[in-house]
Amino acid sequence: MRLSTKGQYAVRAMVSLVCHANGKPITLKDISESEDISLPYLEQLFVKLRRGNIVKSIRGPGGGYLLARPASEIKVGEIITVVEESLNPVSCLDEDPSICTKTNKCVTQRVWKGLGEKMKEFLNSITIEDLGREAKQLTVNH
Repeated sequence: MRLSTKGQYAVRAMVSLVCHANGKPITLKDISESEDISLPYLEQLFVKLRRGNIVKSIRGPGGGYLLARPASEIKVGEIITVVEESLNPVSCLDEDPSICTKTNKCVTQRVWKGLGEKMKEFLNSITIEDLGREAKQLTVNH
């Protein structure tokens, strides 16, 4: 089971924003270069992140992106969800349960639901502030 690049890149971009912004807007070009993520792909992700109230854009010279809220309030799970990543381990959990013909007979559904809940719980226990702190420690120690 893997997250797509949408979720991975969105989280990496947010960590880059936290680490390099220093209270000033950072451009997508700067994030693109530091994270080796294509600029058009980042633009698509940041439209979703802006709509999800995770980042805000500043227009004009010296403009770019800032966090819309404190880094301590932005959870990894929220970022992944905002860029349209399902955190469910199996596709049948994404659908309306009444659509599945096996709901009443599926003994494994409990396993997949539990796994999905644990994944969400884990990802929502980590903030961008936590990851930014770790990233800054890595650069200090290397």
